[in-house]
Amino acid sequence: MKNVGYQLLLILCCSISIAYAQPAGKVLETRIVKSTILGKDVRYTVYLPADYETSNRNYPVVYLLHGYTDDNTGWLQFGEINRYADKAMAEGTIPPMIIIMPNGDSSWYINSYDGKENYEDFFVKEFMPTIEKTYHIKAEKKYRGVAGLSMGGYGTLILSMKHPELFAAAAPLSAAVFDDDAVISSPEASWARTFGQLYGRDLKGKDRLTKNWYDNSILKIVETKSADDLKKVRYWIDCGDDDFLTKGNCLLHIALSEKKVPHEYRVRDGAHTWTYWRTGITDALKFIGDSFHQY
Repeated sequence: MKNVGYQLLLILCCSISIAYAQPAGKVLETRIVKSTILGKDVRYTVYLPADYETSNRNYPVVYLLHGYTDDNTGWLQFGEINRYADKAMAEGTIPPMIIIMPNGDSSWYINSYDGKENYEDFFVKEFMPTIEKTYHIKAEKKYRGVAGLSMGGYGTLILSMKHPELFAAAAPLSAAVFDDDAVISSPEASWARTFGQLYGRDLKGKDRLTKNWYDNSILKIVETKSADDLKKVRYWIDCGDDDFLTKGNCLLHIALSEKKVPHEYRVRDGAHTWTYWRTGITDALKFIGDSFHQY
């Protein structure tokens, strides 16, 4: 009887383990795209869904952008994106998707004023086409999304608003959205370190409001674009109530609301931290994943 009891317990334990086991996706931590536009190799990280190597299908894709001072491994190392994606796919919260994480250095994902680092051109003309030929990706707007945090949230907005023909949905988390006053009043050392290479290093006060600034100002883009153009992409905007970027995200929400552009706006308890982004990424990917469905 003891033997039978032990065997039953073993079977029960195995059954529970199997029930809770979830398939794991594959991570390729470092891959390279050779860029003629940037004149260098650009690293990127890839998350492939669990059935990627056994199925014959093509997958939707999400480009996931890192923040300032980070690199292509940030979402993997600190965001644990593979763990959250595995769980969400296993539970059916998000559809199977490929997640691509490029290295953006401190480019802010735009073209610099002096033409020395045209990252936006690289991303659209070289990176995306190369990626979508390399992996089993459905290379169409309706199966393509973009998301990111902080600088990457800004990049998410820039790429989706400037190229609405490319993305079905965009999910910026704690996006670095600044109004003109923030730019004018930025301390000189901070401006030189963070924005000088983008808009001009020795600019002060209102002189910083250059054409290149306005061409890449999220609030100015919303102001100048038509509502119909802005409605071509679905937006999920999420920023913590204790984040230093709350004001810019609020202004973005107001600007979109005034133009009657549908969007989801979330303010959760939290600051500019990985804890906030880890707890928000599943909802962001779900929002993008829902855009891949037809109703």
